[in-house]
Amino acid sequence: MSWNNQGGGPWGGGGNNQGPWGQGPKRPNGGGNGGGGPTPPDLEEMLRKSQESMKKFLPGGMGGGKLVVLGLIVILAIWIASGFYRVNTNQQGVQLLFGKYVSSTSPGLHWNFPAPIGDVLTPQVTNVRKIEIGVAGQRSRGSDVGESLMLTGDQNIADVEFAVLWNVKDAASFLFNIRDPETTVRAASQSAMREVIGQMSLEKINTEGRGQIAQEAEDLIQQILDDYQSGINITGVELDRADPPQAVIEAFNDVQSARQDKERKQNEAEAYRNKIVPTARGEAQKLIQEAEAYKERVIKDAEGEANRFQSVYESYVVNKDVTRERLYLETMQDVLKGSEKVIIDSQQGSNGVVPYLPLPELQKRNKGAQ
Repeated sequence: MSWNNQGGGPWGGGGNNQGPWGQGPKRPNGGGNGGGGPTPPDLEEMLRKSQESMKKFLPGGMGGGKLVVLGLIVILAIWIASGFYRVNTNQQGVQLLFGKYVSSTSPGLHWNFPAPIGDVLTPQVTNVRKIEIGVAGQRSRGSDVGESLMLTGDQNIADVEFAVLWNVKDAASFLFNIRDPETTVRAASQSAMREVIGQMSLEKINTEGRGQIAQEAEDLIQQILDDYQSGINITGVELDRADPPQAVIEAFNDVQSARQDKERKQNEAEAYRNKIVPTARGEAQKLIQEAEAYKERVIKDAEGEANRFQSVYESYVVNKDVTRERLYLETMQDVLKGSEKVIIDSQQGSNGVVPYLPLPELQKRNKGAQ
């Protein structure tokens, strides 16, 4: 059957770059995330064109024709009303027109062409999903593949268990650019984690490198998925375990224990050195200072003796007899001051012995009594 209006649609539209309802220019295909969709058709214009078209089929103003037109109008109204849809807060709407993506819509009430012309998908985008990789992930899937065994940078093998948390940031890319999202995220996560583990030593992986591993793996997984235009957002990576394989874990623990003992001994030696070296340096400095003081004292004493001798010599040159007598008396004083003294006078008494008052003894007794 041919249609009028230069090959227009069944309602007289479609020509001159008009939409299927004749309401104006066609809207371009495609769309961003701005939430814009098709505009509902003008009901009055549609009714007018429908009546004009039906008159061609029912000439003469037959009464039954009005009933048919009215029925078609009711059906058309119901069909148009079915194009309204609601997007929940945890969803994102994806509008399709003849199976082709048109635009994305935000949460709220929207309209799109009903089936069979249009369709709407509303996937959940805010819910965080979790994929476990390692022993727990293998057990949940019944797999025997050792996906948790990874080669480290120092040529050891690490048994790594981790979980990847993700959600959807672009519903259209998520639905149409990847076929199996979970498998894609799992494969990207394994690849990224193996690359990160392969650049670190097993010792660092088991000690201070866990936080660094999780962050680098998260960034690398996100980069891979962005290259795929998957519309997936990685919210976090949880590193549950990174140990040697069970077959060698006891030997590895022995090595770790020996390494810890070595570090403990080194720390003790460092502490002992830090204690002894400053003490020895202090003693050395003390001896040096005492030697310097002794040197200064001896030099000063020698200089004093030299000066005293010089003054005595000068006195002797001026008055030899007086100086000689004084030196004799001072010398005798130094010699006799610590000995018992007895005064003998041959001119007094028959035997010439005169008792001497023992002053030194009296002084010693006084000191003892004190």
